[in-house]
Amino acid sequence: MKNKIRWGIIGCGAVTEVKSGPPYQNTDGFELVAVMRRDAKKAKDYAKRHNVAKFYNNAEDLILDKEVDAIYIATPPDTHKFYGLKVAAAGKACCIEKPMAPSYADSLEIYEAFKEKNIPLFIAYYRRSLPRFLKVKEWIDSNQIGDIRHIRWYLSKTPSDIDISGVYNWRTDAIIAPGGYFDDLASHGLDLFSFLLGDFKEVKGIATNQQKLYSAKDAITASWVHESGVTGEGSWNFGSFSREDKVEVIGSKGKIVFSVFKEEEIELITAQETEKLFIENPKHVQEFHVKNIQKHLLENKEHPSLGNSGLHCSWVMDKILGNI
Repeated sequence: MKNKIRWGIIGCGAVTEVKSGPPYQNTDGFELVAVMRRDAKKAKDYAKRHNVAKFYNNAEDLILDKEVDAIYIATPPDTHKFYGLKVAAAGKACCIEKPMAPSYADSLEIYEAFKEKNIPLFIAYYRRSLPRFLKVKEWIDSNQIGDIRHIRWYLSKTPSDIDISGVYNWRTDAIIAPGGYFDDLASHGLDLFSFLLGDFKEVKGIATNQQKLYSAKDAITASWVHESGVTGEGSWNFGSFSREDKVEVIGSKGKIVFSVFKEEEIELITAQETEKLFIENPKHVQEFHVKNIQKHLLENKEHPSLGNSGLHCSWVMDKILGNI
């Protein structure tokens, strides 16, 4: 690709305000030149506040803009396939927000469309690029806790005011997100586990709706084994009395403890000592993810979160939910 890549964003909503949008402006070799939102006034407002030259309220106009080289799709998951296939047809590099799509079947269709044309496809599992999780991977790869035996993750949260009120929320609409908050949150951790321990080999799960507050699932458990032989378990409950988020990677000589979402210390625990490190996330949490896209496109250094790994995570999610 050329030395300067001009980006467009489809869906310039809340996630793009601080977390993901600014890195496409601040990264060397990148320029954010256009944004799209169905509400033209909101699109115009976003463009003005973020110093973006052009705005659209029609995604196809942005996709076909000859001054846009690559596109970041930051819409809800149920539209990822619709927009992704249009971007692939236009022959442009693309980054899609996670999860890749609401189902493995849709994710596979997206993946194959980009693969057929040999177009770069990135999925916004940005934890693969964050320094705090790279440190965890370094501890694992350098045998700090010996041979890895097992990983377990417990994530819970209380029902939100929106959940209780019954006000519509796409994140708990089974049509858009069959697993509800599981789709939105657990995908981050499960993808991270693939990055840390290798692909999943076998996955089994149980998914149910305990609260009956919305159509999506709200209580999920799973067990699995990685290709490496490491076993794993997870439990995600979104109607609990408190919020908890704890991962333990257990080895033959110790364990590593961390949170997927909380910005807190990571711990390395062995019989000899306990080491605790606090590694701060960047202000724009997708900064390193986007910088790695730049390295992939302009420096030929492979990105850690590509279409194939995003597709694998979709397979794991669907296996847990019982969809495949």
